[in-house]
Amino acid sequence: MQDWKLSIGTAGAIGLRHLKTDAPPTTAYIMLGERCLRNCAFCAQARASTAGAKFLSRVAWHGEEEDRAIQAIGQAYRAGKIKRVCLQVVETPDSFAIVARALAKFKAYPGLPVVVSCHVAKVEQAEELFALGAARLGIALDVATPALFTRIKGGNFEQRWQLLCDCAAKFPGQITTHLIVGLGETEKEMWDLMCACVARKITVALFAFTPLQGTPLATTPPPDRSSYRRLQIGLELLRRGYPAAVVHCDATRITAIDVPQLAEVLANGHAFYTCGCPDCNRPYYNDHPGRLLYNYHRPLTPAELTAAFQESGLAQLVQVAPFSASRHLKAAAKEPSANVTAKEAPHA
Repeated sequence: MQDWKLSIGTAGAIGLRHLKTDAPPTTAYIMLGERCLRNCAFCAQARASTAGAKFLSRVAWHGEEEDRAIQAIGQAYRAGKIKRVCLQVVETPDSFAIVARALAKFKAYPGLPVVVSCHVAKVEQAEELFALGAARLGIALDVATPALFTRIKGGNFEQRWQLLCDCAAKFPGQITTHLIVGLGETEKEMWDLMCACVARKITVALFAFTPLQGTPLATTPPPDRSSYRRLQIGLELLRRGYPAAVVHCDATRITAIDVPQLAEVLANGHAFYTCGCPDCNRPYYNDHPGRLLYNYHRPLTPAELTAAFQESGLAQLVQVAPFSASRHLKAAAKEPSANVTAKEAPHA
């Protein structure tokens, strides 16, 4: 029997740790394994990283005996406190066997969706994970261009992209990929990749790069907030079914969006929520408490929505008055969110 690592917020939400929070997470985040065989330059778990082993991104992880963790998660699911499980798998020689064991354990709770985010090398491995009970599979690209991919993650971007596309074709609507903004790509390069993903029914989980002590990219700054806002807006429009052509770019960035009454379209604030798998809010995963957020894990206040509009630098949004945002947010507050349902405490 081995210990599992639960995010601190997850441990609090399922009653295994006392935690003050304004809203518990509705996804149970579990890290399986420690010290990856791979060496991604941004990751605390990378082979050469000197960051603390208990961290993944900014999140600290609570060790818990496996069966106790599963029982607590299952009870929380039956009580309606969580809606799914996310297995974030560090690649080790036995990582596939560890995932298989975890999926078998969760079969004791029928209906509980389990997302597996791990390294797969071929479609057949994805097929095996789904056969074992995974509801979704996360295959992280992370990096937007071939040259940056080789330098930051190692390996071949084109091969990874082809695998992602092949899995998405085999399992349409069940594949997620992570994209990290701020690793040296241009805004247009990231936009083009997001469009290609959405066109193939690949769910995009968008992250803002977070520098971590003990990693090679520790001194790299986080992304420009204005650029991030434009990418969030573009992705929201794609999710709503707008064609990619409504977003106009020059050689490096988004310059305009051809959508009438854009502020009205974006008035519920969902564009600026954490995005990815359903019910995944990842609060403070790449944000710092007390600072302006890249990804909101809760409804925005009228002032926050107005600020997000203005940060985008888009002419249709920069002049939006706070009272206008307030009027629309009151109506939007009653709408359910596909991704943001709760707040998970940061490790800090």
